[in-house]
This record gives sequence, C-alpha cells and structure tokens, in this order.
Amino acid sequence: MFRDRSDAGKKLAVALQEYRKSDPLILAIPRGGVEIGYEVAKALNADFSLLICRKLPYPDNPESGFGAIAEDGSLYINEAASMAVPDALIEEIIQQQIGEIQRRIARLRGGKPLPEIEGRTVILVDDGIAMGSTMHAAVTLCKKQGAEKIIVAVPVAGYHAIQEFRELVDGVVVLESPPNFYAVAQVYENWYDVSDEEVLEIMQKAE
Repeated sequence: MFRDRSDAGKKLAVALQEYRKSDPLILAIPRGGVEIGYEVAKALNADFSLLICRKLPYPDNPESGFGAIAEDGSLYINEAASMAVPDALIEEIIQQQIGEIQRRIARLRGGKPLPEIEGRTVILVDDGIAMGSTMHAAVTLCKKQGAEKIIVAVPVAGYHAIQEFRELVDGVVVLESPPNFYAVAQVYENWYDVSDEEVLEIMQKAE
C-alpha cells in the first residue's frame, strides 16, 4: 500500500535510479500522474513535463473507456471494448476529448509545447495502469516523436498490462501488481481526484 501519490512517487523514484545517468525526460499523464512524476523528476534531477492524454469514455459509464487519444492525435482503440459503440458516436467522443486536451494544454502546461523527445530516454509516469488505454496513446506519441528509449513507470498495474507493455517499450517498472487487481485506487490509503489547481501548484514547485 502507498499512503498517497507523493509516497508512491518517492518509492517509484528509488526503483528508477538506474536511469539517472541517461538524462531522462519525465512525462507525467495528468492529472493523477503529476505528483508521482514530480517526485520522480526531483529524485532523478531530470527534466519534467506533462503529456496530455484522454480516455475515450463510454457515454453511459464515463469511469470506464474503450480507448484513448494523445495530444498529437495518436489514437488507441480497444477493438473488443469499442464494439458496442457506433462509429459516429466514437467520432463524437474523440472530438470532445480533443477539446479537453486543448483546454488542458492551455491550462496545465501554459500552452507550451512538449519538450523535445527525439533521441531521449523518456520515462512515462502515471498513478497506475488499469486498462492501459492512456498509456498506449502516450507510448505511440513518444515513438512517433523519435524517443531513443521509452520506460513505462507506475506504482501499480495488473499482470496483463505489464506483459503487454513489456512487448511495446524498452522497460517497465511497476512496484505493485495485486493478484486481485480491479482498480488503481485499491493500493492507495488516501485516494482522491486531483484538481487543475493542484496540478498547477505541483508544476510551480517543479519550476
């Protein structure tokens, strides 16, 4: 168990020390991944920014989703999960999330572009991987931008997600993988939705 995201980030940073010498770029997926990414970047003395991705939520169950889109338009759709959603509705949901991505780039990153990814070791950080859709979209973006190495680093993920990402990236660092894993929140004592204001506070500390 982790006390909170800050505790998880500090513990994740210890597991990532081997990458310290490779001058990594830490990219956190907001909002849940930001405090984790901040702790990792601080411990590794690394460059830090936000990579904006959005889950494509089911219209009748926004907590769950059938895919994700990254800020460059990189799209991941889980074919089995999306079968019940008509194509026209999928397109509508994609457009809604593009709007939210643009809002978050303006609000959370001050409208700044992503740092240069080409040729770098990129560590992608979130507070955990459930279905893995947003992390899939983030990995695709980093590959398109020419990252030299991509490391997926999270405090918690399920067994299947770990196996899947091991085949897609150069390294996977996961601290906890409970056998009866059903939600990221289950490994945090203090779990809550992170606000825009909290993200901005963390980014000001990082600067």
